[in-house]
Amino acid sequence: MYSYVRTVGIPAFLVREAPAFGTAFIVAELFYKFHSFALETGAFLVTWYALSWVQAQVTGSHTK
Repeated sequence: MYSYVRTVGIPAFLVREAPAFGTAFIVAELFYKFHSFALETGAFLVTWYALSWVQAQVTGSHTK
């Protein structure tokens, strides 16, 4: 994560990842009740990754 943010810069990172992060956070807060911090964190990260991938496919930003 540190390398990615350092490479693209904070403003570009926020523009690219804020929508997926925010949506994943809301989904995790509403639906993930595993009673385990590790499981909920893992599910949140997988959700963030998946939403970020979908966003990249839709916006065409994966073609860099």
